Amino acid sequence: MFSDWYARLMYGWETRLTTRDENRVVRPLEWGFEWIAPFLEANGFGGALPAPEVVRDHAAAEAAMARINQLLIRHSERFFGYRRPTDFRLEERCPQLFPTNVRPETLARDATLRARAAEGKLKPAQFLRFTSPERTPYPQNDLVSARWFPAPAHKDPARPKQAMVVLPQWNADGLSHNVLCALFNRMGVSALRLSKPYHDIRRPTELERADYAVSANIGRTLSACRQAVVDIRCCVDWLEEQGYKHFGVLGTSLGSCYAFLASAHDPRLRVNAFNHASTAFGDVVWAGQSTRHIRSGLEQAGLTQERLSALWAAISPVSYYEQFKSREARGAGKNVLVVYANYDLTFPREYSLRVVEAFHRDGIPFQARVLPCGHYTTGEFPYKYIDGWYLGWFVYRAFKALRAEKTSSSAAAVEPHEAAGQTRTAGARAAGGSGAGRRGL
Repeated sequence: MFSDWYARLMYGWETRLTTRDENRVVRPLEWGFEWIAPFLEANGFGGALPAPEVVRDHAAAEAAMARINQLLIRHSERFFGYRRPTDFRLEERCPQLFPTNVRPETLARDATLRARAAEGKLKPAQFLRFTSPERTPYPQNDLVSARWFPAPAHKDPARPKQAMVVLPQWNADGLSHNVLCALFNRMGVSALRLSKPYHDIRRPTELERADYAVSANIGRTLSACRQAVVDIRCCVDWLEEQGYKHFGVLGTSLGSCYAFLASAHDPRLRVNAFNHASTAFGDVVWAGQSTRHIRSGLEQAGLTQERLSALWAAISPVSYYEQFKSREARGAGKNVLVVYANYDLTFPREYSLRVVEAFHRDGIPFQARVLPCGHYTTGEFPYKYIDGWYLGWFVYRAFKALRAEKTSSSAAAVEPHEAAGQTRTAGARAAGGSGAGRRGL
């Protein structure tokens, strides 16, 4: 009886949280071939693009986009590959909220932060900036921003420097997950809190929300995902330049999808925390409460859940379990945490369980933690502290294990040398135990 009451409570709470924002916009289906055309043409796949008359034929356009997804999966190392940026730089500015809703309390908080900044009462923060390798028609979106949370220098200069790339949820404001980054700093782990494509300072001026990251425009959503993945990998490039040796990635909700895809294609990402995970991009968009406005536009065009999954197969984690597993098999030693919620109406529980089942089936080592709440309620008291504990404790132990691995490797390299030295010394004593022996040498 209690469990039934609790479930009704959580589902009601989740529904209220997912329906309180009134600035969600229903947009019609667009194929968006022009968003993926630059990649295809640059890599010799231009022949996969349909002719204009084909695009006007709904069924033919859908079939062409599904084929392109399969092509991208076969060539995912190129699709999620990139040229290393050459314009990395740090800039200082006051943090801003960049609200994604128009609720009075949110706008009041934004106004307060702006006033404090104008009065010089807000401490500036450092942000890593660089030009994303994936270009879009929006210059502000292509200038990547990642708030930098450097950990204090450790007293042991030989300790390897470690860092996390952190990606908040879809439509996160500019301050989301900053507390988590500060927590990592207390563990001696630095953090780059990455603003995802079309989010906060990268958001085009015509938008109130990060609508272009996930929308009824099929090709633009593919492009946004590719951009997020290569931006994560570029952040690791910069961290390497700063002398960091161990790297991890933490993603929440949409961020967890981006994080998985990045890690599946980058062996450097050893610590992996997927906070609210799912299998297929299209399943979540179709079945989730917070994307019902996107589903509405797609449904009006006659799409179904199964057909949508084929159109976004190239950005679905389920398409890359083999790549993720192969990174593990090559000795990358990925440490994985999967967090999901029992009463999630945005990433429905059944899809999170498929992740767990797939990891078990494919022999991918991982840990799973279950939250007694939903998707949006994860950000509410007391669940946000439970989630923070799971994530923080995992990251702490995972990086500690990496340091121990480094120490073990060093010891293993030293021991044979020392053993050889002892053998040589013993041999010298045996051969040189008498004056005759020494003279003979």
